[in-house]
Amino acid sequence: QVQLAESGGGLVQAGGSLRLSCVASRSIGVINAMGWYRQAPGKQRDLVALMSVSGTSTYGDSLKGRFTVSIDNVKNTVYLQMNDLKTEDTAVYYCLVNTLFQNYWGQGTQVTVSS
Repeated sequence: QVQLAESGGGLVQAGGSLRLSCVASRSIGVINAMGWYRQAPGKQRDLVALMSVSGTSTYGDSLKGRFTVSIDNVKNTVYLQMNDLKTEDTAVYYCLVNTLFQNYWGQGTQVTVSS
């Protein structure tokens, strides 16, 4: 059974930092890429950051520089370091794991940035 375990969300003041983690179970198979999307209330789910297992990364608009995605291939884990958080970063953050056959999504973790 494939499982994605997300952690690290919470409440933080503007200007603060958070680090999200997502661990994929070994049964998930061969991974091509891992990353994060986010969805604010009433809005669509948008790309935050995605990294291939070879190290190529892609970021959502205006996020590179504040957010950094990284992968630990041995641990099947993807991280998202978020610095200088802004109130507009408030959203549910979803882990994504792309394999040869399908995408897997985490259950989501809430990030709330207060002013």
